[in-house]
Amino acid sequence: MDLAYYTLDVFTDRMFGGNPLGVVPDAVGLDPATMQSIARELNLSETVFLLPPETPWGTRRLRIFTPAHEVPFAGHPTVGAAWYLVESGEVPAMSDGVTTLVLEENVGPVTVEVRTRAGWPEFVRFQTAVLPERRPGPDRAICAQLLSLTEDEIGEPGWEPEMVSCGLPFLVIPVRDVDALGRSRLDPAAWEEHLEGAWARAVYPITPRPLDSGVDLRVRMYAPSAGVPEDPATGSAAAALAGYMAKRAPGDGSYRWRIEQGVEMGRPSLIEAEADVSGGQITAVRVGGTAVAVGRGTMTIPTDDAG
Repeated sequence: MDLAYYTLDVFTDRMFGGNPLGVVPDAVGLDPATMQSIARELNLSETVFLLPPETPWGTRRLRIFTPAHEVPFAGHPTVGAAWYLVESGEVPAMSDGVTTLVLEENVGPVTVEVRTRAGWPEFVRFQTAVLPERRPGPDRAICAQLLSLTEDEIGEPGWEPEMVSCGLPFLVIPVRDVDALGRSRLDPAAWEEHLEGAWARAVYPITPRPLDSGVDLRVRMYAPSAGVPEDPATGSAAAALAGYMAKRAPGDGSYRWRIEQGVEMGRPSLIEAEADVSGGQITAVRVGGTAVAVGRGTMTIPTDDAG
């Protein structure tokens, strides 16, 4: 069978930036093993497979695969799938306004808003189906070992390493400055020793940026267990980061952060994350960004492998 696929760059407004994404718009008839093989063949951070919805309120059912395994939720496939559906015309959009989609992911239904101008997508924002869950992170010495940094370059009181998830867990590690972030390198032996069987196995170092930089934080993300040595833009990690930051917010309200990623990889990305806090509790987390269509192709799948 001939299978059409598309590629987008997500969390960027220009080609060859952001995080590349594979999109298979008609995955009917593909079994999970074949989806995994296709994702491994494309060898992008993630490939998203679109299926008919399974609920009356759903827009599409999504299956998301890294080169190594299926994940229950991920940010750049969510943004990219919504962008593709509106830009391709598969989902009719308002000429100017907001079109709402419900994307059924393994973590649950994810509500996505697509802001359009003249019928074309301009910005995509989703609300996580899961509120932040957290667990203590390793101590500073272990985090320094993981990132090949010195212990005095890791965190400070009130900004300790922490594991956080909004559907996909990450080890958030604050580091001292952009220089330390740029020098960080994941130590494979330390990762295997301390994180291979951990709840959060993806490592997400973060650091604040100056007020005049136009962004609030710069981040990197290492996920060897997903077959992703480093990711240029990670929406699910940005959601976890919103949970991490909101926990440290001064009080109730809505908070917003602009996050840059992928700079060290030559694929600069911009992600917007938001969190609502009420009564001292996080009540909502949202992540958004833009995307660019890059390419399209056809893959010939042996009939026996298509399910």
